Amino acid sequence: MDKLEDLESFLKSVDKISELVMDLQSADVEVQEKAMEKADCYIAALDEPCRTKVNKTTINTNPPLQPSLSLQNESPESFMKIMERDAEDRRVKRIAKAKKATALKDKGNEAYAREDYETAVKYYSDGLAELRDMLPLYTNRAQAYIKLGKYKEAISDCEWALKCDERCIKAYLHKGKAYLALKKYNEARNSFEKLVEIEPGREKIVKEYLTQVDLEEERESQEMNAMQKFDKGDGKAIAVPQLLEKLSRPDQMPFYYCGGFEILSQAVTDCTGQTLFRLNNGFSIISSNDMVRSCLLQKTKDPDSQELCVSVLRLWRAICCGNAENQNMLMTCPVSRKSIVDLVTSEHVAVQKGCLALLFLYSQEPYGRRLAIDNLNVHKLVRNLMASISKPQQQQENTAVNILKNFTTENKLCVQLRDELTDSVLMPFSTILGNISKSNQHVLPSLISAVGGLARDNIIRHNFAHDPECWRAFLVAIKQCRACGYTEVLYLMLGLIINLSTITSPVIQEHAVSLCDCCMGLLRDSDGGVVTRATGVLSTVLPQSSEAIQHVILLDVVRTMRWLLKGTGETATKYAIKTLTVCTAASHLAREELLKSDKKLSVLRRLLGSSCDEMVSGNAALCLAHCLELEGIASNLLGTDIVPLLLRHAAGDAKRTAVQQNAAIALGKLCRSEPRHIKKLRELHGLEVLHSCVKLIT
Repeated sequence: MDKLEDLESFLKSVDKISELVMDLQSADVEVQEKAMEKADCYIAALDEPCRTKVNKTTINTNPPLQPSLSLQNESPESFMKIMERDAEDRRVKRIAKAKKATALKDKGNEAYAREDYETAVKYYSDGLAELRDMLPLYTNRAQAYIKLGKYKEAISDCEWALKCDERCIKAYLHKGKAYLALKKYNEARNSFEKLVEIEPGREKIVKEYLTQVDLEEERESQEMNAMQKFDKGDGKAIAVPQLLEKLSRPDQMPFYYCGGFEILSQAVTDCTGQTLFRLNNGFSIISSNDMVRSCLLQKTKDPDSQELCVSVLRLWRAICCGNAENQNMLMTCPVSRKSIVDLVTSEHVAVQKGCLALLFLYSQEPYGRRLAIDNLNVHKLVRNLMASISKPQQQQENTAVNILKNFTTENKLCVQLRDELTDSVLMPFSTILGNISKSNQHVLPSLISAVGGLARDNIIRHNFAHDPECWRAFLVAIKQCRACGYTEVLYLMLGLIINLSTITSPVIQEHAVSLCDCCMGLLRDSDGGVVTRATGVLSTVLPQSSEAIQHVILLDVVRTMRWLLKGTGETATKYAIKTLTVCTAASHLAREELLKSDKKLSVLRRLLGSSCDEMVSGNAALCLAHCLELEGIASNLLGTDIVPLLLRHAAGDAKRTAVQQNAAIALGKLCRSEPRHIKKLRELHGLEVLHSCVKLIT
């Protein structure tokens, strides 16, 4: 059983014996007889020829007892009982072995959790000695082997695991990691790509693994090329190690290091220089220098130290630009990880500028963003960025807000910010919104976009929706933007409010009247985009407050929505019909106002006949059903196309069940209020359609 061939042969034998047992139990006598013949042949085949090469005869003084009858003379029933007894014995033994193997696996997992990988391997191996085909033991041992740097052994275990299950995800994952460690990049890619073939839903994580393979291959190529140039005596290649050697001298004046870093920054402008910097311990030379470390951690703030700090930040940016491995090295250095976060709020403008420029470099690519999020203090970083944004006099707010906007594209940032959102984002954001002015209005579009990116996270969106200060700030900001003509800020802020107000919140309910009052004023704005989004806010806020509904009806919202529905774009139509539906559902007055200007409900009928948006047609049908509760309305619709329009939607195959349901309800109300519509309904076989919709209505 130690060899692959033995295992495969054993498994095939088990399958054959299982088939024989089933045939021997058959009620068909002919099948039983054939099974007996096969069993006889199989038993005869088990008698292997003697492999002894020396003519040697040994007399057995204790011969085994001879059976009274051979298996060939046994009856089918007796043979079946023997086979069943043997199978049961094997089953019991396997259960016992499986129990021992599972216990050993659990002990191995405990050792692995303690990072005692040698012991873990021993337990997994003992488990495999009990049960050779227990798949988790192979994958777990492979993982432990990877931790021990025994990559070939890990690959072997993965191959055995795939013999047990050819679709084993863990086996392909660990095999890919082992091949990557052995620098066999194509094999690693093939292993990782197998994960997507088996489970397409793992595409995102597989993409990250493939990126690791690409980066590792690129790093190896860079180092090989850099060393070749160094060996050939290339001038630039030789200059970098020489400069680093000089900069490694301790206890020099700040000016000495500052000048050296400036020269070094000019020497590492290409991939070769960046790679040689890394290969010659450039990062440790800088971080281990007491004077450099002191200025980076802001322990000394004299002018010379500040200049030295600026030089270091400029050098870091030069060696990390376009070089993923250097970015990784810098982020794993404790001094740089702490200083990069703290220097965002440095009082020295040049230092702050240099730090933000370095962070912006990281924020531009997914790999850099993930490195920063994994290694930096995210809460403090975001808080410091918000502090920098709120101080426009330092003229670094544009870079800071763009960094924040880029970082919010990563879900991992949102997850890490959940617990301390108020301190790091909510409070500073509310403060900025409450103090919009000419000096900071240019950064607000990017800031609002960044907050919108954070609000993709359900927990963060919930926190925003329940924060009183934030909604008070929204009201102040809307009025300020409208008064000063900050249209772009207003447009984006209304979009954010639409997103946040999809959450039902007592805070939104408290401010609903004031918010809707502001939006009603914005409906007269000359910018169509602002009008559309103001309508969108009404459509999401009004359902949360009956008081707000009564308020906007008095402000003639029904006539305004009807006007919007006549000739606006798809988004505005969607918002307007929803607003109208909410108002007519809650208010008898709203229905009367709609019918005063449109007795035959031509706007609603047009939406039912022309709109391809299911949300629009569904709300139009629901709004129509509300209006049909008024006396005489159904009679006004005699001779119109209302019956075929509603019937088409009730009988349709809309993805939204509510569309069919609303249309069926409206059709029922129509016929109940005015029986003469039933004649048209019968002509179109509509009664059968309504019957099929009963389950939707109930």
